[in-house]
Amino acid sequence: MRFESLKEFLMRGSVLVVQMTPFTKDDEVDFEGIRENTKYLVEVGKGSPLALVPCGSNGEFYAMKEDEIKKVIEVVVEEAGGKVPVIAGTGAAGTKVAVELSKYSQDVGADGVQVVLPYYHVPDEEGMYLHYRKIAEALDIGVMVYNNPSVSKVYVRPALMRRIAEIPNIVGVKENTPFIDVFYQQVKSVGHKIPIVQGRGEWWYAATLPYGARGFVSGLANFMPEFSLELLKAGNEGDWKKVHELVKKLEPLDEFIAKMREKYGPSTAVLQPPYGTSYIYMSVRKAAMEILGLKGGSMRLPLVNLRDEDRAELEEVLLNKLRLKRIK
Repeated sequence: MRFESLKEFLMRGSVLVVQMTPFTKDDEVDFEGIRENTKYLVEVGKGSPLALVPCGSNGEFYAMKEDEIKKVIEVVVEEAGGKVPVIAGTGAAGTKVAVELSKYSQDVGADGVQVVLPYYHVPDEEGMYLHYRKIAEALDIGVMVYNNPSVSKVYVRPALMRRIAEIPNIVGVKENTPFIDVFYQQVKSVGHKIPIVQGRGEWWYAATLPYGARGFVSGLANFMPEFSLELLKAGNEGDWKKVHELVKKLEPLDEFIAKMREKYGPSTAVLQPPYGTSYIYMSVRKAAMEILGLKGGSMRLPLVNLRDEDRAELEEVLLNKLRLKRIK
């Protein structure tokens, strides 16, 4: 897919599934599990505005070796088979590694890459601009900026985003600010040129839809993609009543995750709220996938798995409150 086509795809509104990476009990990547999960998502998503994002934050890329990341991306691209777009996560703390992973993704057939802000050492604005320009200039496919201050300690503000948006194959922004007014500033600044995708999931999509969100990134779509696509359809059609009804259906799961955050917490983050959150929700998603018949697998340390007694409660939430069906 040419980068112009990917930009058009994102501008129309889409669900970007941030795929979980299943790890075995021996802490190895379950590549066959990834293949199986991808087949399921492709079957549901082909012909719809759904795209796959392997090796993003939800894919625990930071805990993976470079050869593991490359193999996961290769497997997902192979299984997608051109039926749904693949936007590979190729973020790295250093520009050189990000370029190499991005070029590899292009070589194996990815339609685009999603690059989180450089983390650990904090760059100045010129360094940030050159980071994305260097990556984009090395590629013929599209590049999404993953603007997430929670994981990077940095943030691309609207003025800098305007510069980055002028780079020809920058095709969109996964915007993760937890402030709706800031999200709106990004839309007003560059939304006419590149799509601003809501990066925080279904609830935040509903909240920012009136302010220009072009689709959303979803972890829930790993195991309930039909729901996410139904929400997107309602949003694209301006059916606010349906959007509200659908988001409300998620309340039992949201309440369970809040309970788990309290039980497994507190987070060790020193960032000020709302940034310093617990990532136990990722463990919940993997457990949900296992309960429903997919390959969720284990977390990789330092993140921890959900305990057995909590998995039993989650099963009740999924099957009896959300009324999800087992996939297998």
